[in-house]
Amino acid sequence: MEVRHVSLRDYPRLIRTNRNFRLLWAAQIVSEIGDWFYAVAVYSLLLDFTGKAQSIAVAFVLQVLPQFFVAPTAGVLNDRLSRRRVMMFADWMRAAIVLCMVLVRGPHLVWFLYVLLVLETLMWALFEPGRSAVIPNITHGDDTVVANTLSSTTWSINFAIGFALGGIVAAQFGRDTVFVLNALSFVVSALCIRSMKFDEPHARLSPFKVSELMNFKPIREGIEYVWNDRRLRTTIFVKAGLGLMGSNWVLLPILGARVFPVQRAGFSPRQSGMLGMSILMAARGLGAFVGPMLASRWAGGSRWRMRVGILIGFICAGAGYLALGASNNILLACAALVLAHSGGSMLWVFSSTLLQLQTDDRFRGRVFSAEFAFSVITMSASSGTAGALIDHGLTARFVAGCTGLVVLVPALLWAYALRAWPREA
Repeated sequence: MEVRHVSLRDYPRLIRTNRNFRLLWAAQIVSEIGDWFYAVAVYSLLLDFTGKAQSIAVAFVLQVLPQFFVAPTAGVLNDRLSRRRVMMFADWMRAAIVLCMVLVRGPHLVWFLYVLLVLETLMWALFEPGRSAVIPNITHGDDTVVANTLSSTTWSINFAIGFALGGIVAAQFGRDTVFVLNALSFVVSALCIRSMKFDEPHARLSPFKVSELMNFKPIREGIEYVWNDRRLRTTIFVKAGLGLMGSNWVLLPILGARVFPVQRAGFSPRQSGMLGMSILMAARGLGAFVGPMLASRWAGGSRWRMRVGILIGFICAGAGYLALGASNNILLACAALVLAHSGGSMLWVFSSTLLQLQTDDRFRGRVFSAEFAFSVITMSASSGTAGALIDHGLTARFVAGCTGLVVLVPALLWAYALRAWPREA
């Protein structure tokens, strides 16, 4: 079977001809730029108020771990209700939650910031499985991999732009400005999603009953569905392997603030540290942009090549963090991050596409919720461990090198899993 390679022309064509995807893509752009735009403000606030790496680790864990507990409910809601309406609800709630962050005025209110991060995480856990699940509803054929690649590379560009601008705006105009702009981004996202019009066959099966949230049957059905398909029960854990790189959410702020601060005339150490964080995070975003663009062009619609690409992605991720641990200046650190997150974003795109192509529409919300749940467990463990190790005296560079070694473990497991699959186009 001939493999159709994805062309650069496919991306503008999809945006131009597919109105629903264009609106979803626009919503993604504004909300994600806002997310990364305010992250530097949150992390610098915590370092100012607590002085501990562990506070960043706690913040990150609170931004991801609640997804594990809410995933079954989020999956059921996205499989039984209109995913469009679920996403709109999540966006409006996030706008209000982020706006409340301007009230955090001192160390005595750090607990309130943590509460707000948890609430925002719960809304994200409702939104993201819905966004992933609707892509096959609004695209067809090879356009599904085109849409996933564009979504991933857009995430990467948003990440780079958001962190770069967020650090500058926070340093120049203060954190409150950043929080307000992020809240407005969710309002724009909600309005874009409101304008989408597409068929949602799963929502017509039968009227939704609140009692379904207390019933384990839909969750059990989802588990049985995944377990009975060898392809699904293997692919669903790919992002859990990627989650072992979750230490970067602690490593990069610490490296930027304490190891690679960017000095500018008139800037305080705090402001120089925020710029250092921004540059490292922007390099991470650049890598996440480059990886899927090159990999999708090579893989096209071939599921076998996507599976091989996942293995390549794990290897690049591990090698990049080993190189980060050996870096002695910010340029080498940025190059290492580009390599690592090129690999990480590559395996993100391919695993998402494989799950979408292999999952029935009525189970897709539960499958993606479960996938996110598994990944946040490893991300939480990785970031929490990194924060504890740094606060107990280990250097951030050493922890980065250890991260690289750990990420090579899922690479070996995936290489073994590939042996059980027949080669296919």
